[in-house]
Amino acid sequence: MRYLLLSDIHANRPALEAVLHDAAGQYDGVWFLGDVVGYGPHPNECIELLIGLDCLGVAGNHDWAVLGRLNGESFNADARQVLLWTRSVITPTNQHFLESLPTSIASGDYTLVHGSPRYPIWEYILHAAVATANLDHFTTAHCLVGHTHSPALYECSSSSSRSAGRRRHCREVLLRAVPQPHSLPDARVILNPGSVGQPRDGNPQASYAILDTQASTLHHRRVTYPVQEVQAAMLELDFPARLVHRLALGM
Repeated sequence: MRYLLLSDIHANRPALEAVLHDAAGQYDGVWFLGDVVGYGPHPNECIELLIGLDCLGVAGNHDWAVLGRLNGESFNADARQVLLWTRSVITPTNQHFLESLPTSIASGDYTLVHGSPRYPIWEYILHAAVATANLDHFTTAHCLVGHTHSPALYECSSSSSRSAGRRRHCREVLLRAVPQPHSLPDARVILNPGSVGQPRDGNPQASYAILDTQASTLHHRRVTYPVQEVQAAMLELDFPARLVHRLALGM
């Protein structure tokens, strides 16, 4: 099966539409890794697109915050402003979709979470040491995460020595958007496809991946979308200037 991996859409309809157009015909199913809402001006439209995809997905911290399952005070003032606005406009049907999202899913050899298997809603896997610390918290061969807004691949393996016994460790493998899929390491992996609607790795292009579970290959891709269109919608809604400007910077 070929799965379209989507994470951190953050209510950015043009970015999601660009990804779906770019990936058309290249996947059999969709796995969503959380945060369809927050930051952006199109929460209902993005949820409705996901519903139409009949995806398998999990909840993110912004999804929970809109539902009131997380205290809004744990977010910065800019994010909190948009979360409160999102609560005021989300439709009952789309709220029900958010309520239906679990915090983790195991599907075949893969566990799907937003943050980490240890703390699915909130923990960031930003370093190999954090990836290593999470190995005991999922039982499948591999794990898919989001939340950091940066694409990443951690290769996790075991080693042994007479003094230390068997030790497990992860190392980060450079993940780049290239024309062709590449083979996944012959090891446990923790994979982050990056953010569709709010990239923060210095590249403003929407980030996603296509995972072929049968061939054990990954195709990480980036696609341009009309950033200025989203910024104009945000300005019309009087969203915080910092959130508007960072979209064009990928930061």
